[in-house]
Amino acid sequence: MLAKRIIPCLDVKDGKVVKGIHFENLRNAGDPVKHAEFYSSQGADEIVFLDISATVEKRKTIIDIVKKTAQAISIPFTVGGGIKSIEDINNLLESGADKISINTTAVKNSSLIYHAAKKFGSQCIVVAIDAKKIYEGWQVYIESGKTPTELDAVQWARQVESFGAGEILLTSIDADGTQKGYDIALTKKISENVRIPVIASGGAGSLEHLLDVIVQGNASAVLMASLLHFKILTIPRIKKYLQQNGICIRI
Repeated sequence: MLAKRIIPCLDVKDGKVVKGIHFENLRNAGDPVKHAEFYSSQGADEIVFLDISATVEKRKTIIDIVKKTAQAISIPFTVGGGIKSIEDINNLLESGADKISINTTAVKNSSLIYHAAKKFGSQCIVVAIDAKKIYEGWQVYIESGKTPTELDAVQWARQVESFGAGEILLTSIDADGTQKGYDIALTKKISENVRIPVIASGGAGSLEHLLDVIVQGNASAVLMASLLHFKILTIPRIKKYLQQNGICIRI
């Protein structure tokens, strides 16, 4: 059985970690390099770094902070934001990223998923899907959750897998920042329709929420921000709780 992963998320804007609710009303949560170094020392399985304003501001990811973060940690490191080309991916991997995460560009230019997976390997390519509940399904949003698309989240998840993505980072916009729990129905639906790992994101507020999305939502990993940034929970406590509840986890 593959161990479930605990992944802190660093949403970065203007060089600082930020956290909001439903992708809005952002507040400062500190320095990304210090956060990453601390979480790595605490036993995080991976770190996700998302330059959340890069796409909207039409600029590239902040390479210097990526380099400093990569040098400060010894665990897998995923970077996303403002990635538009094979060259961008190559630059980030050369700067210390182990994986890259694409969202808006994946929707606008899905061939990038295929070409990137072919060149760098599927294990390097994470497709982020930001989804919002609509009628009986979920709609895909891009540009940091600001722009709706015509894509159904489940169908899009199947497509990105067929294009060569090695993992899906799935965020519920409805649940994001609320600390009221992950969208288990969304996570379960996506997990049942793809064979690649699904990282659940958006809504973590308690130990029980983490357990529920793993057990009921079939998530391969849990992503969280507020719980960790504001010291509500610690990674050792999370791992101990999950292990005590029968979850295979790296201690």
